[in-house]
Amino acid sequence: MLTDEHRLLRDTLRDFAQQRLAPFAAEWDRNATFPKEALAELAARAEHLARVIRPALADGVCVVCDRFTDATYAYQGGGRGVPEERIRILEDWVQQGLRPDLTLLLDIPVEQGLGRAGQRSAPDRFEREKIDFFERVRNRYLAAATSEPRRIRVIDAARDIPHVQAQLRNALAELLR
Repeated sequence: MLTDEHRLLRDTLRDFAQQRLAPFAAEWDRNATFPKEALAELAARAEHLARVIRPALADGVCVVCDRFTDATYAYQGGGRGVPEERIRILEDWVQQGLRPDLTLLLDIPVEQGLGRAGQRSAPDRFEREKIDFFERVRNRYLAAATSEPRRIRVIDAARDIPHVQAQLRNALAELLR
């Protein structure tokens, strides 16, 4: 059931889409997954920013998130082929300049990562994608890490757990110095 708050969010997104994203509508008609998927993710992110992240940051709390906008660029941009410009418009609108100080990219070869995911649980809608989708996602993440090496730290997740934990501790210690 939609609350008044959800209706307002829906209407705001619809109005924004009609005004700023209309030039991309023809492209989206060919790839109907993007607007639904990306807009839903970014709507959830907007709410999470308003309810959790911004208040915590205002209180001086260090915030850790499992996935953020880098994931949108990787999955929507890299995986689905949506141009970065379209994602950036939504990112700028939703996040209003807020970006992570540090992104920890747990990198692992695609087939090995899918094997681990398969041991953990039944595949979700992303995990059911073909291997070339994940190669594009991984390549987009790695390209971002190459272009922003101070913010995006690549962690070799193919290693054993103690080594991965050590890499994570080192990256966090460096940030907190």
